[in-house]
Amino acid sequence: MYVAQPIEWTEGGVVMLDQRRLPAEEITYTYTDYREVAKAIHEMVIRGAPAIGVAAAMGAALGVLHSPAKSVDALRAEFEEICDTLAKTRPTAVDLFWAIERMKQRFAELTAETSELAKIKQGMVKEAKQVHEEKRSTDEAIGKFGAELMPREGQVMTQCNAGALATGGIGTALGVIRVAFEQGRKLHVLVPETRPYLQGARLTAWELHKGGIPLTLITDNMVGHFLKSGKVGAVVTGADRIAANGDTANKIGTYQIAVLAKENKVPFYIAAPISTFDLSIADGEHIPIEERSAAEVTHLQGVRIAPDVPAANPAFDVTPARYIAAIFTERGVARRPYTESLRALAQQAPQQHVASPA
Repeated sequence: MYVAQPIEWTEGGVVMLDQRRLPAEEITYTYTDYREVAKAIHEMVIRGAPAIGVAAAMGAALGVLHSPAKSVDALRAEFEEICDTLAKTRPTAVDLFWAIERMKQRFAELTAETSELAKIKQGMVKEAKQVHEEKRSTDEAIGKFGAELMPREGQVMTQCNAGALATGGIGTALGVIRVAFEQGRKLHVLVPETRPYLQGARLTAWELHKGGIPLTLITDNMVGHFLKSGKVGAVVTGADRIAANGDTANKIGTYQIAVLAKENKVPFYIAAPISTFDLSIADGEHIPIEERSAAEVTHLQGVRIAPDVPAANPAFDVTPARYIAAIFTERGVARRPYTESLRALAQQAPQQHVASPA
């Protein structure tokens, strides 16, 4: 089954597939400077919480690798600037900050072990590659846990893009669907377009079509109609940040899908790695919501589709935990009360660091 590769570490630099150009064009860029990686994250060349985390790890490693510093102290000062630059790219997805914190911890370990700059640089590159590999393994595990709760046949709905493009593996929500499909479940995926950036129409539909998984693309305002039909057996989405009580931030539009799913007795699931947990915040009221350019709403591919009026563009919304039937992670399935189950899963996970931005 086809699996997209949104990011790779190569000898020539960090290679990213430009997700802004899909599905019309498959174009890649090679970045050799951490500032370029930060810009790529900010401008959504790469997007999706886990993939952003991978990009941040690789950006940190790239910055260290190409640093002109001649001493550990000089490298340490430069590394702080590298991490600060990457941290300022996007505020909502906690995977970004998790990855930066992990790279900081590894840098501290390496500089305590040796003063040889070459070894420090090699160690940071190895760590970034390890982050990527772990994300791949994590997706596989999430897929296996989640697939068990997918219907044997019929429709399932997702939101935005939580596939390989968003993670660097097989995907979280789409990973669940992929595994279930490969197990022989006869699923048909309903894909809301996900205005205004159209991640559903451009990316999820592209991934599923490439993978040979049946789908139907729908507009965002068709969600209630299909959930009321009685034909949808489950909804599964990804997540950008999960608070201690289970409140979950995901792409704008997720909240309304969750409410409509509960009204129509359709189970609503989240599929996300433990690195998406932010147990330092009690609930979703404390999750920062990124506000993107109004032009994404008033324009489509550079063409104005609305008069010159103010437009709001929050990139995410928060789904209260009461609407979430279960959360699929690489360590198992979390259920209510999430304040207990999420913490228990986080504590079980080796080498997983729950972090939030400073």
